[in-house]
Amino acid sequence: MNELEEARLGIASVDKDIASLFEERMRLVSRILGYKRGNGLPILDARQEERVIANNPQNIKDPAIQEYYVLFLRDMMKISKAFQGRLLNGMRIAYCGVPGAFAHIAATKAFPEANPVPYPDFESAYNACWNGETDIAVLPIENSFAGDVGGVMDLCFGGNLYINLMLELDVSQNLLGLPGAKSTDIKTVVSHPQALAQCAKFITDRGLESREFANTAMAAKMVAESGDKSLGAIASRETAALYGLEVLEPNINSQISNTTRFAVFSRALNKTSLPGNAGEHFILVFTVRNEAGALAKILNIIGSHGFNMSSLHSRPVAGPLWNHYFFAELEGCVDEENGRDLLRQLQTVCDRLKMVGAYNTLTL
Repeated sequence: MNELEEARLGIASVDKDIASLFEERMRLVSRILGYKRGNGLPILDARQEERVIANNPQNIKDPAIQEYYVLFLRDMMKISKAFQGRLLNGMRIAYCGVPGAFAHIAATKAFPEANPVPYPDFESAYNACWNGETDIAVLPIENSFAGDVGGVMDLCFGGNLYINLMLELDVSQNLLGLPGAKSTDIKTVVSHPQALAQCAKFITDRGLESREFANTAMAAKMVAESGDKSLGAIASRETAALYGLEVLEPNINSQISNTTRFAVFSRALNKTSLPGNAGEHFILVFTVRNEAGALAKILNIIGSHGFNMSSLHSRPVAGPLWNHYFFAELEGCVDEENGRDLLRQLQTVCDRLKMVGAYNTLTL
């Protein structure tokens, strides 16, 4: 064993001790929250933080390391406050849109005690979870009619969050209008591009003009504020109720079966959801080498390990022209020896390989 390997083993041992101490610290943080809650005290105690920053670095013997320990303490206290906030106020969920959006509906159905937090786009919601502003993010990843949501798949490829759960929500699209309006009054419909695609036949048959909007609920809100009876939105019944609109035509999606899958993202891979409990599927994203038969080798490795690939999508990679990455969903548990061997073999033939997560599906 060389010096590098010895150092890495030492770091692994120290990290294990840190993890145990971190767990104990969070338990004590929870006890402090109980006292604060019972005594009506705020989570933030600025004076106590100042005392910790002033006194604790004295425990570090090496002066060159002390200043970095201050940074460590600040991050630790920030994490502690976030943990206390979650215990006090419930889980915070990032989603794209406004109240009434299908992501909002999925989030509140799956986590009824949590606090949904709206963001203007997929990336903002994703980053809110990564930065610790929220505990999880709920984002659409595929619709049974309109197909995959490429922007969210790209975040899976380029980001650092994990998918530990999939939510399936039956989506019923409706034509919404101002109170007193009739369906024959509508000349233009606004909605998210996928909602418009799901209702393309209805739009064409009625000879309606369509305009894209960032979100179904945002479209409904705009219609409600417009005062224009010729303007309609395509969205859910829940959205109609939220913004004082009426359902002029129900269930206008082209296919009766219209389901959207939402991925639940978090900062850590939920190991408890893998062997024995859940983890019925897992997701890999990878790039292949620019040589003949590269993708075929990968597919053969997956097949030889007995994993069924339920879906495979290709997406362009930002940068060199015609470069793509692949987004694959496989059935089975990856956190067993066969799955670990699969990942080891794939690493030898993939330019880049990343496991995005392992998940079960919750039907809402």
